[in-house]
Amino acid sequence: MLKTMEPRWREISWEQAFHGASTAVARVLEKALDGNDLDFEQGLILSRVEGDDLVALVKVADEIRKRAVGDHVTYVVNRNINFTNICIVGCAFCGFSRGPNSPDAYFHSTEAVVAKSVEAVERGATEVCIQGGLPRDLDGHFYASLLRAIKSRLPELHIHAYSPMEITYGVEKTGMPLPDYLRMLKEAGLGSIPGTAAEILDDKVRRELSPNKLKVRQWINIIRTAHALGIPTTSTIMYGHTELPDHWVRHLLLLREIQKETGGFTEFVPLGFIHSLTRLFRSGHAREGSSFREDLVVHALARLLLNRYIPNIQVSWVKLGFGGALACLEAGANDFGGTLMEESISKTAGARFGEYVSPGEIRAIIRTIGRTPAERTTTYQIRKIFEEANHEERLPMERMPVLSSGNPPSGGLDCQ
Repeated sequence: MLKTMEPRWREISWEQAFHGASTAVARVLEKALDGNDLDFEQGLILSRVEGDDLVALVKVADEIRKRAVGDHVTYVVNRNINFTNICIVGCAFCGFSRGPNSPDAYFHSTEAVVAKSVEAVERGATEVCIQGGLPRDLDGHFYASLLRAIKSRLPELHIHAYSPMEITYGVEKTGMPLPDYLRMLKEAGLGSIPGTAAEILDDKVRRELSPNKLKVRQWINIIRTAHALGIPTTSTIMYGHTELPDHWVRHLLLLREIQKETGGFTEFVPLGFIHSLTRLFRSGHAREGSSFREDLVVHALARLLLNRYIPNIQVSWVKLGFGGALACLEAGANDFGGTLMEESISKTAGARFGEYVSPGEIRAIIRTIGRTPAERTTTYQIRKIFEEANHEERLPMERMPVLSSGNPPSGGLDCQ
């Protein structure tokens, strides 16, 4: 379904939008503009906005983003490597996993993963992101041996790998204490951990999504332990399934509290539920993914609740599409994510967007909303700011929103 941000929104200043908001919403937005932390009730008010209040939330979030991190939109040149799709967990929201005897099941060899990593570096990548399913017979030391193999060939490459669910599995398989297991991974070459497997940090919702998956306390313990050992992580949320707005707010406030204690989150990434090929949706237990309004609200809400603590809010172009990513970049986000080069998890759940976007295409997309692209490292060190466009930049027109005017997209949103 094609969804397009109303062009008039681009012409409204944040001040105009603020003055058009209801008294209750304006009061909360004013507190955020003054740099103060919002509480649960204030976050809940913002999570339910409609109409002029929604416009006010989006525009104020964009202003707060500008004050916090400026007008650069960052991205990383990376490659996703999903080394296996064989998994025993059975998450109802997943369209990726396969049984070991499935005709399309795979498990890439260590040599193949190393070769993919080498190819990524040859194409300019500074990071590989490695995750996979949980095969029943996996050796708990496999994760560390894979890291060593990659680092022995590519010592400078940043390896962003292994969700908290995979780390839990490794701990179970080896019998090692969690801190010792994480130290082993770090010594083997682990640079940072994806904060995935978070879904919604509410055990009741998690039981609906995947009763076999790790509990909230386990996710928090792994994240806090990693941070204590100097291993940074990302943070995420999955929305658009069975959750309610109060779950968004509690989830964000929990991440904020962890960040206050540890400072180990590099970014926050909202991930809209890709519904069409999942058991959760087919069984009638989930809605049809996130709506246009929800995409905007979740990204804007993240900016207001996390701003001073997790200043980097990333869009997922794979899940949102390019138009959706642009819309959310104008609703408080500041990072476009990565080039990916290949991506399997969202695609097998029904995502309709590409597996790879070149750095030049990313920069061209970013410029359509008047922002300046900048390449970063995994931990948000700026590698290069691209003040001026060069010959590498071109829009991937076959995948961009089509506007009748023929002009560049004005925050359009093509979303599932």
